[in-house]
Amino acid sequence: MDDLEAAFEDLREDVMLEAEAGGLFQEEAFFEIFTEAASENGDTIDLEYAHCRKEGGSKPYRVDGHAFDADRGTLYLAVCDFREGRDLQSLQAARMDSALKQATNFFESALAPEFINSLEDSSPCFSAAYPIYMNQQSIRRLRVILFSNARLAVRSPPQLMADIAGVPVVNTVLDVARYADIQKSRAAPDAIEVDLASIAGDALPCLRASTTSGKYDSYLLALPGEVLADVYGLYGARLLEQNVRTYLQARTKVNKGILKTIREEPEMFFAYNNGLTATASGVELRQLDDGQLGIASIHDLQIVNGGQTTASILYAKDVGKSPLEKVHVQMKLSVVPPESVEKVVPRISRFANTQNRISEADFFSNHPFHLQMERYSRALAAPPQDGALAGDKWFYERARGQYRDGMAYASKAERRKYQLEFPKAKVIVKTDLAKYFVTFECRPDIVSKAAQKCFMHFANETAKSWNASQTDYNETWFKNACSMALLFKWTDKMIAQSEWYQADRGYKSQTVTYTLAWLAHHVKVLGCASLNWNAIWSTQDVPEELQDFLEELAPQVAAAIRNTPANARNVGEYCKMQACWESISRKKFKVPDLPGHVTLSHDDAKDIGKHGRATKKIDNEIDLDVVLVSIVSKAELVRANASQRRLLSDKSSRALEKLAVGNLSLSRPEKNAMKLLINRLAEEGAPVDTMA
Repeated sequence: MDDLEAAFEDLREDVMLEAEAGGLFQEEAFFEIFTEAASENGDTIDLEYAHCRKEGGSKPYRVDGHAFDADRGTLYLAVCDFREGRDLQSLQAARMDSALKQATNFFESALAPEFINSLEDSSPCFSAAYPIYMNQQSIRRLRVILFSNARLAVRSPPQLMADIAGVPVVNTVLDVARYADIQKSRAAPDAIEVDLASIAGDALPCLRASTTSGKYDSYLLALPGEVLADVYGLYGARLLEQNVRTYLQARTKVNKGILKTIREEPEMFFAYNNGLTATASGVELRQLDDGQLGIASIHDLQIVNGGQTTASILYAKDVGKSPLEKVHVQMKLSVVPPESVEKVVPRISRFANTQNRISEADFFSNHPFHLQMERYSRALAAPPQDGALAGDKWFYERARGQYRDGMAYASKAERRKYQLEFPKAKVIVKTDLAKYFVTFECRPDIVSKAAQKCFMHFANETAKSWNASQTDYNETWFKNACSMALLFKWTDKMIAQSEWYQADRGYKSQTVTYTLAWLAHHVKVLGCASLNWNAIWSTQDVPEELQDFLEELAPQVAAAIRNTPANARNVGEYCKMQACWESISRKKFKVPDLPGHVTLSHDDAKDIGKHGRATKKIDNEIDLDVVLVSIVSKAELVRANASQRRLLSDKSSRALEKLAVGNLSLSRPEKNAMKLLINRLAEEGAPVDTMA
């Protein structure tokens, strides 16, 4: 079995597990898996699932997912080509073209009022079509992506197609081979080759800004505005380094000042704008006719600073009122060897973005909170169930691909042991953790805005509370998080399998978060602090009385969110409004009483919190002593790393001098200085436990 066939088998297994865990059809589970990969890779923003199709006739259509980026005027449509067979098949050009054409047919149809009026307001098809109709004057670009678990014979870059109703269309294919590459690339997006010579008509002049050192090369370029717009128009957010991409998707709008300069003083753009900072793993150089050095192509281009400039220039082109002939953008391009990309690029991103005041939450994947959650997940076993000698564990995936990496080189027996210890159904990714907590904080409107925006809200709030009191994030907090995950997953599956949902599918994700948020709100109305999360953790199951409660509540909530006000026909968009939650939270649904053992009083909650914080303080002391012992043999290496990053203080320097000679008798200030140094090194991507 070759690597691609093995990846196909893994995907097939993931689809079946996802379908079973969520009570989904396999095709919907496939969509969920691929849209997560596409979003993280930058092919799309978060897509909302809405399966609608019409076969036959003069204009057959199909769409499986949609999203509209109002800030940049980009509409995303996704269509699935899912094969249920056990064998890896080929994706033929005719089938690919037909699927992409069906998506553009849907776009064309949705522009007409007759089509909109022919749809049921509560149908998934209406939820996909109505935003197109209402925003048609704001749509500047259509990006269509085909998801397929077949193999495309010849991989091709994104294709710019003929305009539809004056809107440029870009087609992209995510087949099983590209999906496998994305999975292998973990934190980095899959590599793209930008053919500058083809786009610009020739290689672009550049100035070598450094001598070859073996570590990296750097170049300075003056990119024509048209070229930058064309490159970004084809590849979109895939060009943006992940932290910048998340930041843009979550909250950055097209910059009005940049647009004003393009419109009024395009020849001064180079002087006024800070330009771009970019990285690559390689470039193809050519000598131009005038003897200058030129860059013909860039391998694995990533813009780590200047995403707002890039998006604004494309917007200016798509609007069509701002010619780019006189616009040039300076670019500092650092060519980093592939083996150094994972270490160097995040640091370039962090330092380059300092001027823009991107908070630590924007770089939240490196936050110590994640390291803490990861540590608990590997150490804490759930209580054994059904006579088992040991309990399994909840796996917190701090970085994409960690769970799969744990089995990458394991034998069949080792894989089975790993999966018994960490069941697939008990994996928590960080965006899902955000979804759980924000739901039980009674903000289902934020959860309904999709994964990245929900995560940024959670990241900002958690970063603040982490700085205020790290001891709140203790074992109890982690166990509660796992209990929330268990309750959320159970509710999701219950709704998916219910007869009332099967009879009228749609808006499952919104129904789940609003149902559980109403439950949390109801518990507080009863005068309790929260649900009794320990009761769920202890049994690794949802109490029967709580199951009955949610089975009664969910269909009522589903009906309530579909009953939108007259000025908000689109259910999906209505659920994103705080007004929707305010309306749902005030409703008196018919539900059974909750027994005392499934809720927690304020006094009990206070005692549990106090115990958790006290235990965390003791754990911190023990952990620090263990780490200090481990540093003894590599104190000079730690010193060198800290000095290089300008993190060494007088107290941490004295502490390292003691540790270097085996003296563990550090004063309290020296211990505190070492604790700070260890945390800072971890944030810089150089944790002391990996130094050797």
